Amino acid sequence: MSPKPPREWQKIKRDSSSQLHVIIVGAGLGGLGAAIAILLAGHNVTVLESASEIGEIGAGIQVLPNSSRILISWGLEDKVAKHATMPRYANMIGWKGNHISRMDLHAYGKALGTPFWDFHRANLHRCLLDRAVELGAKLHVKSRVQTIEYAQDGLTATAVLSDSRRMSADLIVGADGISSTLREVLLGKPDPPLPTGDLAYRLLINAKDMLDDPELRHFIQDPQVNYWIGPDAHAVNYVLRGGELFNMVLLVPDDMPATAMTVDGNVEEMQALYRDWDPRIGKILRLCQSVQKWKLCIRPTLEQWSHESGTFTLLGDAVHATLPYLASGCGMALEDGAALGLCLARLTDKSCEQKLRALKVYEECRKERTERVVNRGNYQQYLYHVHDGEVQRERDRRLKKFGEIDKQLFKNPEIITQTRSDSGDDPLPWRYYGVGGWLLNYDVEKDVDHKWEQLREQDRARPLL
Repeated sequence: MSPKPPREWQKIKRDSSSQLHVIIVGAGLGGLGAAIAILLAGHNVTVLESASEIGEIGAGIQVLPNSSRILISWGLEDKVAKHATMPRYANMIGWKGNHISRMDLHAYGKALGTPFWDFHRANLHRCLLDRAVELGAKLHVKSRVQTIEYAQDGLTATAVLSDSRRMSADLIVGADGISSTLREVLLGKPDPPLPTGDLAYRLLINAKDMLDDPELRHFIQDPQVNYWIGPDAHAVNYVLRGGELFNMVLLVPDDMPATAMTVDGNVEEMQALYRDWDPRIGKILRLCQSVQKWKLCIRPTLEQWSHESGTFTLLGDAVHATLPYLASGCGMALEDGAALGLCLARLTDKSCEQKLRALKVYEECRKERTERVVNRGNYQQYLYHVHDGEVQRERDRRLKKFGEIDKQLFKNPEIITQTRSDSGDDPLPWRYYGVGGWLLNYDVEKDVDHKWEQLREQDRARPLL
């Protein structure tokens, strides 16, 4: 039996007694996702962006079924699907080019009812931006928030901007990314991102250049996600824009200055790092003209995501940035926005008590799950980068074993939809016995319903204690 398609959310109509004015700081993927969800909940939203124009830098981004479910729920399926590539398999390949194991992404997408999509970040960002504006978001560029001040009555907060403007709201959401100022405002102290010891070279190749090479053209003609894993490094690639572009990310030890997050890379230096790897990687890299290096950092989660007044909270990379090794940073930010919107949809007034309740459920839904993603991303860093030897052979043995288990699972694909509470030993993390059993089949609406009811039951039981 095929799973039901996601329910498309309809915009709630409110009067002024329960309609919040929400300021979202940051117009990245997470901030715009939150804007959509909160607008659909019937509230008013203003988005403040520090840059001079709203856009997205970067190259490719992978959207897993738990995230595509949310995009579909927000009424974006038709808009985003025309920009998406749907890869057939995720392949694990040894650094010398030996194929180890694979995951059938189409089969998983069919079983779960929502697809794996690959996008150019700019296309996905534009779709989110257009949807937010369509729903009524107000956007301000050149609006850098320096601090937050709280009203004496506890009902509103004020964003203080670098040009001395002041903007007040019933709720301010800090979605200002991994180098978040607002995380430090909430903590009341400096708290820089934590380097992981890795950096990423990100590059885009014109697919036409690869179609001319018999050894490379199949990468374009049969879109798949490919992971080469080897000593201290790995490489990932996939197709974008229906075969126009080939996205390549190289993950290697960090040699960037401590304070730098992004610098121009040296193409020859990058190519030399993969000189002894699968010759196909070398061929692809010889098509590269320029490249940037990105320091990879994480943000361990906070004990508390929100201010005690209920007028300020955090979202996305500002509170739980992860390594990209589960391809779930964007997904977690979209889930955050969806959960926050669903919680704010339940408000019946604008009181401090109701906002605090909504933010409590929001944190209950998000904190443990995002922490698990950060931790598993750290573990994948280890698994992908082991040197040849006994540990590597055991990893590859497990990859092959769980590949066979996966084939058996699809004799009864409904199993894939059943949530596992624990992570498994499969080194290909998206598969069911990796973290797929709790990552891919997540339903944010059910989670909010469950956590809200748990809190209600706690309230009922409290007078009896």
